[in-house]
Amino acid sequence: MDKGFVHILNKHRSLIYKVCNLYCNDPEDRKDLFQEIVFQIWKSLGSFRNESAVSTWMYRIALNTAITHFKKDKRSVKPISITGIDFPELDEDLAEREGLRQLTHAIEHLDKIDKSIILLYLEEKSYEEISDITGLSKSNVGVRINRIKTKLSQTLK
Repeated sequence: MDKGFVHILNKHRSLIYKVCNLYCNDPEDRKDLFQEIVFQIWKSLGSFRNESAVSTWMYRIALNTAITHFKKDKRSVKPISITGIDFPELDEDLAEREGLRQLTHAIEHLDKIDKSIILLYLEEKSYEEISDITGLSKSNVGVRINRIKTKLSQTLK
């Protein structure tokens, strides 16, 4: 296997895990999705033109693959838990963990695209980066983030 590919994969593998955990509840489905994402990244490596950050390019492939993965297999996608996603900047204080649990529960009920947008937002990606990854316009990203925040706020009340 190409050393450059292995280096890129090792450096950014956590973003693939986050996407897999966001879209799959079943461990076997997560493994399948992880392999499919890695395969899609491998296939696309030759077409990467360095017009964006490698992580932006990988997020785009990972999210697009996750969104279409189960359609190809004709499996039904069930709401899943995102508790496996690690947000290391969060304090382990009990009140904050309870708040994270509630936020996680609210995010679970978002549609696939909104989940990907809020994941990127929580990863502190800029609107421009989110736009590059999702293919949405920068202004649409801003509108959708505001709507998602409103939806989450209403759910958490």
